[in-house]
Amino acid sequence: MAKSRYIGEYPVIGIRPIIDGRRGPMKLRESLEDQTMELALAAKKLFEENLYYSNGEPVKVVIADTSIGRVPEAAACADKFKREGVDITLSVTPCWCYGSETMDMDPNTIKGVWGFN
Repeated sequence: MAKSRYIGEYPVIGIRPIIDGRRGPMKLRESLEDQTMELALAAKKLFEENLYYSNGEPVKVVIADTSIGRVPEAAACADKFKREGVDITLSVTPCWCYGSETMDMDPNTIKGVWGFN
């Protein structure tokens, strides 16, 4: 009998730290960068400490390299997640930024949003 009855790779969770992309005199984006990445790290920790694959290993969680406030950042995140085998995404944010340029638009991923406004 095989060690695992699961066929294929286990799903990977991707954390997408999304942010209001407006820069300028108000420094809106700049004021939220640290808080946004802290949310992403907190979600990663929560998942890794509480979710396990059927073989007992903790789930694999990947975080985008930067916060996502514009289309190029979303595209870079999507590219990284594709390479890492991400099947499930959680977008985290401390602010209103749910435009299509920041959200996960991949029709093949399971999505969640943890946000505050």
